[in-house]
Amino acid sequence: MKELLNMLDASPVNFLAVKYAEDFLSSAGFEKVEMGAMPKLQPGKGYYITKNGSALFAFRVGSGAPTDGFKLICAHTDSPCFRVKPAPEMWSEGGMVRLNTEVYGGPILYTWFDRPLSLAGRVILRGGSPLRPVVRLLHIKRPLLIIPHLAIHFNREVNEGNKINRQKDMMPVLGYVKGALEKENFLLRVVAEELGVAVGDILDFDLSLYEATPACLCGVNNEFVSCGRQDDLLMCYAGLKAMAASAPSRMTQVLALFDNEETGNMTKQGSASPVLRNLLDAIVMNLGGCADDLYAAVENSFMVSADMAHALHPNYSDKHDPTNHPVMGGGPVIKYNANQKYVTDAESAAVFAEVCRAAGVPFQYFVNRSDIAGGSTLGNTLTTQLPMRGVDMGNPMWGMHSARETSAAEDTLHAIKAFTAFYDAE
Repeated sequence: MKELLNMLDASPVNFLAVKYAEDFLSSAGFEKVEMGAMPKLQPGKGYYITKNGSALFAFRVGSGAPTDGFKLICAHTDSPCFRVKPAPEMWSEGGMVRLNTEVYGGPILYTWFDRPLSLAGRVILRGGSPLRPVVRLLHIKRPLLIIPHLAIHFNREVNEGNKINRQKDMMPVLGYVKGALEKENFLLRVVAEELGVAVGDILDFDLSLYEATPACLCGVNNEFVSCGRQDDLLMCYAGLKAMAASAPSRMTQVLALFDNEETGNMTKQGSASPVLRNLLDAIVMNLGGCADDLYAAVENSFMVSADMAHALHPNYSDKHDPTNHPVMGGGPVIKYNANQKYVTDAESAAVFAEVCRAAGVPFQYFVNRSDIAGGSTLGNTLTTQLPMRGVDMGNPMWGMHSARETSAAEDTLHAIKAFTAFYDAE
């Protein structure tokens, strides 16, 4: 579990999750390549590409024909959070400085109050050409900000329900400064000092808040993992471990870590874009296939859309379906929805169930209560680009989209075993 906790701590935002994945894959012998400039691909060898620095696609070339298809595991690198707006400093009485932020995705807002927070992301620096700026990653590892809650004495009804205004209530405090101070570019000076660059060289940034308390195990037997961003970093981690552990296969093995799932996938690095389709097409052509061979490869392929699932909550069992409610420690969850929010059907569910049986891993099923609408994930947007067989699944967890989520430690091990068996299956 120590490696998993380290991964969560090293990946506070999408860009750093991809950096972790790159380092992991490079250590496992995978070679970074570029779309449009791929070398001749070698069967059995692993490669990867990145998109926008926030999505990553790894693959190990199969030994079969290009039309033999692909075995794909898909997950996402982003999580709900707060993004820092341009010109973010908001000064108030006493030299207090807050940062103007925008909500990304659908976080549980009140879980972000009164927690030590910090900043991470990427910073864009002036380069040799206006078209080619320099990109630096930023990970401030010390607690830097806090969103203080209003005292109960000013809102006696807070425990009866507290409507939160995203613009007024959720502004994080960076600190206060006494005495004379040049207020312009206050945050940029903090960033410049952290990176060791000049303020004038900073052109822009993509910065987000993250909950700064390290990931940890808890429970009487250390059975739970406590940390933010487990949706969907746990599936990213399990996919990376399985890709490294699996043996070369007849079919090409693919791990697709998309960005922007939490906002609908509609970006160049999201699952609704043609980025994965373009990569699979490039692999087929590189291996000597023709344009029509991609269609045959897609028909022979299988996709696992891996995004976290809801475990039965002991305080809210009435929120769950009466017969399909996964539990912590019960293994991967196969997700169904009659209105096709998930791509799972009877055939694809049977395929993944058999994979789990072959791996000696327990598995479970999730269906929403019929009177509660559920969300969607990667699978149904991916199939608009790649109409292949697929299953939606994920590990069970509590507090999805909280600043600090909870999962069962053994379920991550279950997922790694199941994913490795999937990549090894013929």
